[in-house]
Amino acid sequence: MAAKKAKPLNDTPAVDDYLAKSDHPFKAEMAAIRQIIMAAHPGITEGIKWNAPSFYYKGDMVVFTPHVRDHILMVFPNGIVIPDMAGLLEGDYKDRRMAHFNDMSDVQDKKAALEAAVRGWIQVMDAESE
Repeated sequence: MAAKKAKPLNDTPAVDDYLAKSDHPFKAEMAAIRQIIMAAHPGITEGIKWNAPSFYYKGDMVVFTPHVRDHILMVFPNGIVIPDMAGLLEGDYKDRRMAHFNDMSDVQDKKAALEAAVRGWIQVMDAESE
């Protein structure tokens, strides 16, 4: 089961402002991950939800968890539905999966896996809306 339908996020200026004001030690990595996610599909939108940059495609897709400050933690609500052959997504929770990024090198090493996870989410959401 995919994420519940939520009000679409569509507020890139709010995310720009959030990142400009952020003092997160992995701010550059957050920006790089944001670019990877947004480039994965033209239908992805973004905004601030749960007090953090969040991404949306026909439902909540993924959110940064900025209170974690020793690495980047991303939460995929209902990520269990995402096909993840690369092993990017972690956790055995029934309602989410997580992805961790330790530094910019790790972001680059996991770029293809992140793109595949995002595209997998889109395929699931598209199939559910048919």
